[in-house]
Amino acid sequence: MDLIAAAPPEGPGAATAGDRKRDLTRTVDVAVVGIGYAGLPLAVAAAKAGHRTRGLDLSDFLVAQVNIGRPPVDTVTGAELDGVAGLLDATTDPAFLRDCSIIALCVPTPVDPHGMPDLEPLLAAARTVRHHLVPGQLVIVESTTYPGTTEGVVRDILEESGLVAGRDFGLAFSPERVDPGNTRYGFHNTPKVVGGLTAACSARAAEFYGKLTERVHVTRSPREAEAAKILENTYRQVNLALVNEFAQICHRLDVDVWDTIEAAATKPFGFTPFRPGAGVGGHCIPVDPLYLVHRATQAGVPFRMAEQAQRVNDSMPVWVASRARDLLERHGIAVRGARILLLGVTYKPDIADTRHSPAEPLAVELLGAGAEVSFHDPYVETYAVRGRPLTPVRDLRAGLAAADLTVIVQHHSVYQPELLAQTRLVLDPSGPATTKNGLQP
Repeated sequence: MDLIAAAPPEGPGAATAGDRKRDLTRTVDVAVVGIGYAGLPLAVAAAKAGHRTRGLDLSDFLVAQVNIGRPPVDTVTGAELDGVAGLLDATTDPAFLRDCSIIALCVPTPVDPHGMPDLEPLLAAARTVRHHLVPGQLVIVESTTYPGTTEGVVRDILEESGLVAGRDFGLAFSPERVDPGNTRYGFHNTPKVVGGLTAACSARAAEFYGKLTERVHVTRSPREAEAAKILENTYRQVNLALVNEFAQICHRLDVDVWDTIEAAATKPFGFTPFRPGAGVGGHCIPVDPLYLVHRATQAGVPFRMAEQAQRVNDSMPVWVASRARDLLERHGIAVRGARILLLGVTYKPDIADTRHSPAEPLAVELLGAGAEVSFHDPYVETYAVRGRPLTPVRDLRAGLAAADLTVIVQHHSVYQPELLAQTRLVLDPSGPATTKNGLQP
């Protein structure tokens, strides 16, 4: 029998800081387990919709930052936290979970050093929820994972409570779609995908998200929702690999890859422009496809295109390092002892997230060749490569003037052309080509 439960109670809307004391006495309605890059935006959206929301995290730092109204991640602004001050707080104590109507799991799902899925953070979160699970609750998994996880190991753990999913409590999967630094699409105008264990589970999850976002799309089951998330990022992984490999061919054939992409992009149908760079980073593209590669291999159906795309993108920092060496040698500078400045060590422009940044493998190659590598990034104070700290450049103009070669890893907005004109040599694998000062695709 499908779960039948009341919809989450509606709140009065976003509260002001002056309402904090009064509103925080309300029973918590929504729990968000994991208040990092994906969990905190959900918590803010739920509170903004009027739900009394509490974040749960193992990190004392994250909890403290949220409670004083200071966003610990750049997917939420201080103004957004201030706007829900009366309806959102955080804790490291899971005891409150039994009082919640909805529990969302937003913990990381990384890969291990061998590229294998590491579900332990998600399973640990599920075990925490199991200890406090009560009838009538809806548990939603937002953590990216391979198809079958929600209906499989997560369900198994939760049902160790003695409660049955789909009858005593609801269970659904809804992948996070947070894009750090995207000012056009945020939580409210990015459609939500939902797949429930039963039709009633889907309906209840869709009702919840329908108050937070403009559109909700319901899939046949959690498996399709899980697969959709990985397909989205595999699509980007494959197309980035295509254009990255294409850039290498264009370089060898003396073809301007940027002019070529600009020309192809004039076609109004059948082509979406992707742009080459120093590599692919972040918490999604280098990781999520590996979850499906793993699951497909288990099923005896190798996901060859995703595997090859991973190899191409992983090779880009090595190729950029070889380009750097060639550029230096053409100007009579040996790479050993050369002063190389990396601009931007985050995985995308104008954010502070360094996870899986191509700057790390690029620096490893350059250091291994004997270069002296420093970095500048307006969003990153310190940066280490395999435990070895890189020298930070505080005075950008002086650093540019002193470097034998500057490599632009990420195009932060502060790196304007007039500033880069002070450099001796510039290698830009992620920007339009120009011949000035050796700037090349």
